[in-house]
Amino acid sequence: MRRSFTYGLILLFSIIIILIWWPVNDSNCSLVDVLKLKNNKFQVQATQVIVKPWHGEHHVYGIFMVPDEYKETPFFMLTVPGNRQYCSRPFGYSQSYNNIVAKPGTHLIRHYMRSRIAIKMIFQGLYSQMNNPQSWTLTFPKPKVN
Repeated sequence: MRRSFTYGLILLFSIIIILIWWPVNDSNCSLVDVLKLKNNKFQVQATQVIVKPWHGEHHVYGIFMVPDEYKETPFFMLTVPGNRQYCSRPFGYSQSYNNIVAKPGTHLIRHYMRSRIAIKMIFQGLYSQMNNPQSWTLTFPKPKVN
């Protein structure tokens, strides 16, 4: 009985470690899209950051106030502490999140990070940096001028 309990605990901890450290490719963009950001880009820092991965899914995110001219952008790049970058396609925006209201001529984007990636970063000692809105950046390609 005691032996199977020990093996069960070892198996459980092994699965947890594998899930936390398994590489995850969250990028929804091609390499060509990423290379477009090298020269013509616009960056904005987060207005607010929520980092509570122990509360479950959708509790690690940044809220960004972005000018309206970037509403129709094809993609953007999120940069977080540890210089990790995640390319995404926009999927929605709002005028208010968490008591933050967009200024005239802007809209808010709430961008999520996977909880297991956040837990991994916390174990790497990046928790205080993750809670700093200045360390979260969204990078957009400059819109084409007609």
